[in-house]
Amino acid sequence: MRRGRGMSAARASSALGTARGRLPWICAAAGAAVVAVGLYLRRATDVVLGAPYPPSFGNLEPAAHPLLAVSVPCFALAVALAPRLLAPRLRPAAVALALLAGTLVLRLALAAGRGGTGAWDRVFDPQRSFEAANEYLPALPSLDYGPRFFLDRFAELVPSFPVHVAGHPPGLLLLVDALGLTTPSRFAALCIGVGALSAPLAYGLARTLLPERTARLAGLLTALSPGALMFGVTSADAIFCTLGLLAAWPLVAGPRRARLLGALLLALSSMLAWSLLAVGAWAVLLVLLREGWRPALELAASCGAVLLAFHAAVAAATGFDPVATIQATEAVYREGVASMRPYWYWVLGSPVGFLIVLGLPIAWLALRELAAGKPEAVAIFAVLAVAAMAGFTKAETERIWLFFGPFACLAAAPALAGRRRATTVVLAALALQALLHEALFDTVW
Repeated sequence: MRRGRGMSAARASSALGTARGRLPWICAAAGAAVVAVGLYLRRATDVVLGAPYPPSFGNLEPAAHPLLAVSVPCFALAVALAPRLLAPRLRPAAVALALLAGTLVLRLALAAGRGGTGAWDRVFDPQRSFEAANEYLPALPSLDYGPRFFLDRFAELVPSFPVHVAGHPPGLLLLVDALGLTTPSRFAALCIGVGALSAPLAYGLARTLLPERTARLAGLLTALSPGALMFGVTSADAIFCTLGLLAAWPLVAGPRRARLLGALLLALSSMLAWSLLAVGAWAVLLVLLREGWRPALELAASCGAVLLAFHAAVAAATGFDPVATIQATEAVYREGVASMRPYWYWVLGSPVGFLIVLGLPIAWLALRELAAGKPEAVAIFAVLAVAAMAGFTKAETERIWLFFGPFACLAAAPALAGRRRATTVVLAALALQALLHEALFDTVW
């Protein structure tokens, strides 16, 4: 009897292992089906999905600028030199600086390859982009009566704001006003400069969780992720990505003081993007999987307590009402373009669109790690699943979920550990995907 039970358990374990091994292929097939259904519905039916080429957001409009002749060599050089960052003799500080410089150069080069240097701030300029009316700068006059009045009346003002301001808390607009970044070029400089910090920060975060070489791979994947390269120059979401990493690093670092700092940074970042609270959920899940229930519950309690205390203090000092603001934001979202984006499609379309533009090799490697049950992969895919099922973000996730990208790269990096040739192939594939996508599609941002 015992022998029979043992054989049954072994068969069940073998079947589970086989199913896990097939997970990346199953997900790839599901993703291909989502793309095929989206394109079919767009071309052959009257069903409205609310995106030009679902599940990705962007119009098929091939374009190139003479500076593409500079962009391509930049990417080729980056791929050729990237493996040198894995050399043990190179100090961490040098790796971080190289990632920062490389990220900055590649992002600027990619944007210029399609639209010249004017592409760096075009989306924020009403004279050159229809999207500028939906961005942050047109809402600056609402601060004419001062920050306190602005905060006190923010919830009531949400319906009158441009789309991007209405969809976020007031923090970024306050920062832009305080720093005097009132022109398209100045605002773009903020997005570009702050956004470029994401790759070295992803490397720093990875060093607290993974071996040094694998952490460097995570930084390289973040630097060459097509989504980060395309939206890291021309959208405020690049700022949110960096803020998310700044909070995530201490949240999973280990010591209680560090985690309290992370909770405070998470609370501060929630004043710029409500979505960044998902970073806290990711951190709690990762701590749960790596350390167990007690540390995870302590971290969740710390994040919750600090968040409530922070917003209570802000509300008392300024009159800012976060609950009324979230309700107003949801109303604007539900009544806007989201109303024409059916949940039944985007519950899968949103993560598929994000993973495609994140980088096909990164998505594949991360799914392999998910199949193996690695904590870093389980944590990020669990958060992606919850975000998709919540339905609050339908389409445009290539940009809106940009801050999830480094966590997916963190999950994918271990699959390349010890595989030098595969690393070069993956980085080259990411560079090629970024160049092709930027040249073929007008993604607005």
